[in-house]
Amino acid sequence: MDILHRLETTIAQRRSAPAESSYVAQLNARGLPVIARKLGEEATEAVVAALTGSDEELTGEAADVIFHLLVLLDAKGIALADVMAELERREGTSGIEEKASRSD
Repeated sequence: MDILHRLETTIAQRRSAPAESSYVAQLNARGLPVIARKLGEEATEAVVAALTGSDEELTGEAADVIFHLLVLLDAKGIALADVMAELERREGTSGIEEKASRSD
């Protein structure tokens, strides 16, 4: 988990860097819809890699998904710790039960 926390810190630092020097800054300058769309593109690429690619391709695409998710969370002001807390809250709960509780 240390790498995720370091990455979260790096993303926060680069958010307001000059766009010509930072991919994160470029994404943020283009706005939330672009960041969200990029996450969707990376998720699709991960699905394709899972179905037709090698383990190495899927690993790379999974890293891209996690990176872009962290960029999106940062743009929305949501800390990784909040996501981890939500996962902890759900721990030990059946996925079927958890999903049903959201529709109540």
